[in-house]
Amino acid sequence: MYPPHLVAPMKEELTSVGFKELTTPEEVDEFFANQKGTAVVVINSVCGCAAGTMRPGVKMSLDLTENKPDQLYTVFAGFDTDATQRVREYIPLPPSSPSIALFKDGELVHFVERHHIEGRSAQVIGTHLAAVYDEVCVVN
Repeated sequence: MYPPHLVAPMKEELTSVGFKELTTPEEVDEFFANQKGTAVVVINSVCGCAAGTMRPGVKMSLDLTENKPDQLYTVFAGFDTDATQRVREYIPLPPSSPSIALFKDGELVHFVERHHIEGRSAQVIGTHLAAVYDEVCVVN
């Protein structure tokens, strides 16, 4: 587990733009029990690809389209370990961090794994997510 002072600025990079933290398994279960509309859940981490491209790309994606997810959430792998594990139980794919999951009415509809983040620029990640939002999060 990473020390709080180390992860605080990495968490704030997302919470400062509207992401809400899920820090316990109970919060995760409550979120999924009541999830309506679209939601992005970012599995954050301390790795270089999270800092260099994933978090900036996620933030950028919100500025690239009018079709934004209804809800923005994040868990932090290696820190909020129980909450992260619980989120992973709702994703029927191997664990991956960092990663980005898009849910619609509680169902996983898109997943960006670590290997889709590594080696890609923040611009590529942001543009990709914006295109997914345009397909899934259409404003009525």
